[in-house]
Amino acid sequence: MYSLQAVIVTESARGELLDSVQGARLVALGQHLSLLPLTEVPADAGVPGFGEFWTAPAGFDRLLAECSRRGAVAYVEAEYFGGTGTQSAQVWDSGETVFGPQHQAEGESGGSPISQALRWLGVVKGDHFDEFDAVGLGRHRDTDDWLLA
Repeated sequence: MYSLQAVIVTESARGELLDSVQGARLVALGQHLSLLPLTEVPADAGVPGFGEFWTAPAGFDRLLAECSRRGAVAYVEAEYFGGTGTQSAQVWDSGETVFGPQHQAEGESGGSPISQALRWLGVVKGDHFDEFDAVGLGRHRDTDDWLLA
């Protein structure tokens, strides 16, 4: 099983995100990015928060758009079990959506939404399989585990 619900933020927007999200704890990813794991499911779970994202709090997109005035910010979700699952991503920069929301189920073509979002944030895959691998998003299998590392 693999589960991830998180904000990925560029160095230039990091302070804005920390100021905007009470109790935020960021985890360094590399390539000048940090990850904010979203470990609490909102009270209205089962109702899309924004852009058909199921685990993001309603209205969170407005906060991320505002944070992106200082640098690019992405919201990402992934759920996999037994090799089957979905990925979703959206990126804001300068207060506007610049990518997504992009959703992809296992087997659909077009490239991983999370890797595409990471490209928008400036990630270079180098010798890695993709951008997801380049920043080490496979290090932990569950969102909660990012805070324990």
